Amino acid sequence: MPLQVYDKEKILDACLAVFARHGYKNASAVMLAEAAGVSKALIFHHFKSKKELYLCVLDRCIEKARVKLGIDVLSEYRDFFEAIDKYSPIKLDYLKKNPDVYKVAREAFYATPDELKAAIEEKYGELIAGKNVVWERLFKKVPLKEGVDRWQAFELIMIILDHFENIFLSEVKDEKDVDETYSQHFLDKMNNFLNMIRYGIER
Repeated sequence: MPLQVYDKEKILDACLAVFARHGYKNASAVMLAEAAGVSKALIFHHFKSKKELYLCVLDRCIEKARVKLGIDVLSEYRDFFEAIDKYSPIKLDYLKKNPDVYKVAREAFYATPDELKAAIEEKYGELIAGKNVVWERLFKKVPLKEGVDRWQAFELIMIILDHFENIFLSEVKDEKDVDETYSQHFLDKMNNFLNMIRYGIER
């Protein structure tokens, strides 16, 4: 592998950890250079700006996640709640093994820095919309009680799923923090919350 390519890949891997820990806004060029073990000049030889560097890191995050968590995986399912039941352990395992990848992706798509909004929308808008369409298509098949607004119910379920993702990311700092007992307890609790929505809480 050419040295220049190797250096660039090494820089991206190191900067991923910095962006995951500090976020785009608070990650300074000094932090990024120190993490990569190179000079700021070398970083900006490969990347014209912090913005370009972040977008390249994000590209790698998307490619790493695409196979395990992409639209094709969701499209295999026919039932909304079955999809959640089968997809959640896959996602949990991915979060456990790749927390930095997921933290950067979440910031990029759910707390997008103002400086990056236009670039991310242009580059990834269709990807984000496509995944939401699959979830929405599955939810359209769910029979609901009379008077329940379908899209408010869908939004509520998505809020619950996001809530548990945030809990997981706040509790788990390393893959070693997660064992089979933790994973099962986490998934059971999440499913209990979803079942309260699905079946109601009033006797």
